[in-house]
Amino acid sequence: MATAIMMPRQGQSVESCVLVDWLVSRGDEVKEGQVLANIETDKAVFELESPAAGTIVDLFFEEGDDIPVLINIGAIGSQGEDVDDLRPDPTTLAAAQTETQTTEAPSSSALPAPSSGATAPPAAGGGGGISPRARNAAARGGVNVNTLAGTGPGGRIIERDVLNAAANMPHMNRAAAEAASQGMTAPAQGSGPGGMVLARDLKAPAEGAVGKPLSGIRKLIAGRMHQSLATTAQLTLHMSFNATAIMTCRAHVKEKGKSLGLPNITINDILAYNTVKTLVEFPEMNAHFLGNRIAQYPDVNMGIATDTERGLMVPVVHGANNLSLAEFSVKAKQILKDAQAASINPDLLSGGTFTITNMGMLGIEKFTPILNAPEVGILGVGCPHLQPVMRDGEVTHIQAITLSLTIDHQAVDGAPGARFLKELCMALETFELTTGG
Repeated sequence: MATAIMMPRQGQSVESCVLVDWLVSRGDEVKEGQVLANIETDKAVFELESPAAGTIVDLFFEEGDDIPVLINIGAIGSQGEDVDDLRPDPTTLAAAQTETQTTEAPSSSALPAPSSGATAPPAAGGGGGISPRARNAAARGGVNVNTLAGTGPGGRIIERDVLNAAANMPHMNRAAAEAASQGMTAPAQGSGPGGMVLARDLKAPAEGAVGKPLSGIRKLIAGRMHQSLATTAQLTLHMSFNATAIMTCRAHVKEKGKSLGLPNITINDILAYNTVKTLVEFPEMNAHFLGNRIAQYPDVNMGIATDTERGLMVPVVHGANNLSLAEFSVKAKQILKDAQAASINPDLLSGGTFTITNMGMLGIEKFTPILNAPEVGILGVGCPHLQPVMRDGEVTHIQAITLSLTIDHQAVDGAPGARFLKELCMALETFELTTGG
């Protein structure tokens, strides 16, 4: 008896997924647990594993299709077996797609809003929503999705709508639009009539270069980074603090933490926890910029940027302001572990109100972090380094760490950002384990 390959539900907030690519073809023999495809939500890319061993009898959808969850997308069985009973009924599929339009979060440019009573910005395309692939193409091509009428089910904006709109933009044609959707770049002014970009204007790769198509998660990251820089006014402030106190606490935990019943609290835990506590005192930093309004949130949902084998991910510790340092450390480690293993619930990849990113373990002293829009702030953490200071008329050296705060100047001015950063540095310089929860 044949087994259905079903589009899984990736968390309670995800109602549909894009089939990025099939890794198998009809007639292939597969093992149970073998990766069959990559699927993409608006938050991350995941692997779809085979539910059984056997032959790929049929694949019901093509790459690029936006498919409601819990719909059969293929069948595994014996060669030549009849699997029509597993094929999605068009009526059932249409009903599932309609339900998806009414239940999924329809924001065109933001992560789903945290559970704080704030309302999401208006839906793109007049209420039909937008597919993740279309959102990424719009970000890369500079297309304002709020001006588009979707041609997908229920008025949903799909990638084709974005490409058509890009083709009608000044100095663009469809060749350039499709190039943009694939992560390629074109000159601002082409050689065609009126400066239109023509195919010949797209630079050919250098001799010997090897073409490498963007993976699903790489496209997702590329789209979000471009969109962040294109839609925000980013200003980065740098400030160093004396890290002696937190490094002393870390050494104490390593030596006696087990006997004290403490988890393995790291420097990053202490930095993130103090950031949470400081954000409570600066609510303007714990906010989203939504174009015509700023939404401030009572709870701090701390995003922690992490490098995984599949690319950058930002799991979120929800309600971090309600946790002790020990509780925060345990939760943070678990979501980071799940992100590394590609087994994280997508619901834990959304709803962040502020993000911290640490590149200190790679030897980076300071850098310019890019906002995780629509958040108005992100904190970059560098590595400990010796820094000269003047004490009692003499120069001495301390172990310092540089913090790099990027703010959206549309929502936060430089002075409030500087005050937040100064307060955080002071809290870290005077931190004691007993006051850390």
